[in-house]
Amino acid sequence: LLRNMAQLARWITLAVMAAAALLFAFGTLVRGMPAVEMFLTAVSLAVAAIPEGLPAIMTITLAIGVQRMAARHAVVRRLPAVETLGSVTVICSDKTGTLTRNQMTVQQVVLADQFIDVEGVGYAPDGHLRDGDRPLMAGELFRESPALLALAEAAALCNDASLQQRPEAGIGQAPAGNGVSWQLTGDPTEGALLCLAMKAGIDPVELRVEHPRLQAIPFESEHRFMATAHARAGGHQVLLKGAPESVLVRCSHQLLRNGQVAPLDAQHWNAAVEAQARSGRRVLALARGQLGDGQALNHQTVSQGLTLLGLVGIIDPPRDEAIAAVAQCRAAGIRVKMITGDHGTTASAIAGQLGMGQALRAVTGPEIEAMDDEALRQAVQDTDVFARASPEHKLRLVQALQARGEVVAMTGDGVNDAPALKQADVGVAMGQKGTEAAKQAGAIVLADDNFASIAHAVEEGRTVYDNLRKTVVFLLPINGGESLSLLAAVVFGLALPILPAQILWVNMVSSVALAMVLAFEPTEPDVMKRRPRPATQAMLSSFVLWRIFLVSTLFLIGIFGIYRWALSMGSPIEEARTMAVNTLVAMEIFYLFSVRYLKAPSFTWRGVQGTPRVLLAVAGVLVLQALFTYAPFMQTLFNTRSLDLVQLSLCAAAGVAVLLVLELEKTLLRHFRR
Repeated sequence: LLRNMAQLARWITLAVMAAAALLFAFGTLVRGMPAVEMFLTAVSLAVAAIPEGLPAIMTITLAIGVQRMAARHAVVRRLPAVETLGSVTVICSDKTGTLTRNQMTVQQVVLADQFIDVEGVGYAPDGHLRDGDRPLMAGELFRESPALLALAEAAALCNDASLQQRPEAGIGQAPAGNGVSWQLTGDPTEGALLCLAMKAGIDPVELRVEHPRLQAIPFESEHRFMATAHARAGGHQVLLKGAPESVLVRCSHQLLRNGQVAPLDAQHWNAAVEAQARSGRRVLALARGQLGDGQALNHQTVSQGLTLLGLVGIIDPPRDEAIAAVAQCRAAGIRVKMITGDHGTTASAIAGQLGMGQALRAVTGPEIEAMDDEALRQAVQDTDVFARASPEHKLRLVQALQARGEVVAMTGDGVNDAPALKQADVGVAMGQKGTEAAKQAGAIVLADDNFASIAHAVEEGRTVYDNLRKTVVFLLPINGGESLSLLAAVVFGLALPILPAQILWVNMVSSVALAMVLAFEPTEPDVMKRRPRPATQAMLSSFVLWRIFLVSTLFLIGIFGIYRWALSMGSPIEEARTMAVNTLVAMEIFYLFSVRYLKAPSFTWRGVQGTPRVLLAVAGVLVLQALFTYAPFMQTLFNTRSLDLVQLSLCAAAGVAVLLVLELEKTLLRHFRR
């Protein structure tokens, strides 16, 4: 928008300077008029041609867009981002919490020789662990499945989250069904693991007291695992959880159901990971090992020799509103690309549930790293799902999309996402789970971390641009009509139909007051059914230029025609000029009703319903114009005269004529487009 408006300003400036210079030269050299008089006339032309109120109206329109977006959970930090969203062609979104509900629940546990189904949803520890059709009671785990108990203990200890009971449910809470709820503090995935441990009969608080944490390796996107060391009888035990591919390569053995250790069956585990991912589950692996005497916990000491405890399959269903928003974006010509740290098959399954397409191939982080810039530019064109992606990959993906001419919105929440958020045309930070660094880097912050809010923001961005274009189409013909009437007066050697001060009154009072209403126009029905507007598209399209030419001509005929008619009827020039000004304002008012719908009929039921602000603005302008015409002090300031009812009726008739001609033009345009 800023580039378009800067270009528009340059065009207007050059056109006005050239017209003023030509007018001055014509008047002095051809007509032989005094240079001082022609200089003032040239200044009058500049005043008439320049839409002085446009910068203020543009800022106000954007500010109203900000207000509307805030009501829909999108907080705008940089004003121009309001309109940029309307031009977005690609939205790159994280999966967890944005496209999905971020309500993690362990649904299945995979051991070396056993599959355990987990009942319940959310963070309330309600529901049994089931071996097939048979529920496993907590006390039975010690006898029947020591491996499951070991996995549940690892899930509770290698964990930074906490679950606490609260009397009422709220944000981040899950009803427990007995009058209380469970509130999560920490990462939702770790909350799901804590809930699993509690369903297995483990009290995480007591377990952490019995086996205190001694050392830790925090999770990093580069390594994709977390490790902790705990005091145990016989030494220090290491527990590790993370992405299966990061954990499996560190394991040499696996724990059987009965508690015995066997060599690792990598083929079995890879098949299990794939099966869980195809079901749309997020997969985590858990392992354990021992630290030798005097050993420190570091990446080297957990690089090999660990024993795999098992896998957990975690479900995080898509948001219903995200499914609808993805469909809305696709209908609007916007491609949605999912970028997630999850397994590729999981990401593809969730993408299918979101309506992005079935059996989509996911490009993984290692594949991105292996591509050069040209190959990545081709990949982003053909691929909508990117898995096992790191923040560094996000930056490269944004750059590759921009190299193809796309206008990109990118979501992010971490410190490492800041470069990608800065690089994107619109950086969208998460308001709930986002870091302060991400929020500072983003142009927009989502208060609810919901993808649907991005789609709503795109809709508002398109509405803002529509309203700005209506403002330009409203103001420029008015200024064009004023300018042409001045040019006609000089060409024919006549006195100016409108004085410079009167032109300034119209431009800064009535024109701005009426144009301001356009900033409040509601969203048009087809706004999310159009293709994205090309970022390089000029504000003055061929249609806009045609409309400016047509309306400017109508305004010229109206202003000059009424002015000449008044003089021919013997009216003093001051009275004729007053009629010309009132004719101009009347045409502005009726043109406002037409420009609210650039191509659709102006007087529909929806159009009538949406006119309270328009009618209020018209009433205000009429009061001001009455003061301009009849108040003695205004007559002194602006050299005006009082008009009778017949004269006012003629001024109003010119406005009605403009409206009728434009409605006929719309009808013809719709007919020829069929």
